[in-house]
This record gives sequence, structure tokens and C-alpha cells, in this order.
Amino acid sequence: EHDAISCSTAISACERCGKWQIAVILLEQAYHDSVQPDAIIYNSVISACEKGARWQIATNVLEEMNAALFPPDVISYSATISACQKAGQWQHALQLLALMPKVSLT
Repeated sequence: EHDAISCSTAISACERCGKWQIAVILLEQAYHDSVQPDAIIYNSVISACEKGARWQIATNVLEEMNAALFPPDVISYSATISACQKAGQWQHALQLLALMPKVSLT
């Protein structure tokens, strides 16, 4: 069984190593184990996806943050926009950039 701290540690390690697939699997496992991900976990998964230019997955995790009542922060948006940029998805990056002032980024 996992807790939020061990989940966060494992996902952060995946982020540093560029293992976005494993980071996503660990996030899914956290849901399965009834571990409530926090902003650090979500941002680590988004950052791992950014390193792999997985813009669609990063965007999905950004949306999951909102659904889980963890509003995305500057780190969340920056990493997602960077993932879009790395994948050549400039239109989507601009949409996210335009959305940032409309949300409360603290």
C-alpha cells in the first residue's frame, strides 16, 4: 500500500529520470490505492510528461488537477505549455497561456 509521501517520492524520481510512462502509471496506481494526489504529485507527473513532450497527457493531468480541486499553479501551466512547445503544439500552448490570467495562480 502506498501513501502520498512514497508516491510523491517515486513520481519525482521518475520525473528526474524522464520516465513519464512510469510516472503516469504511479499516478493511476495512487487513484487505485485511494491515495489522494496533491499538487506536488500532479506537477511531478506533468513535468515528467513535459520532458517526454507528451503534451496530451500533461494537459489531461492539468485537467485532473482541476477536477480533484487542486487548482493548477504556475508550475503546472509552465510545464504543460513547455510540453506543448516541445511537441510543436504551439496553438495549444497559446490557449493555455491565454487561460493563465483567468485563473488564480498563487
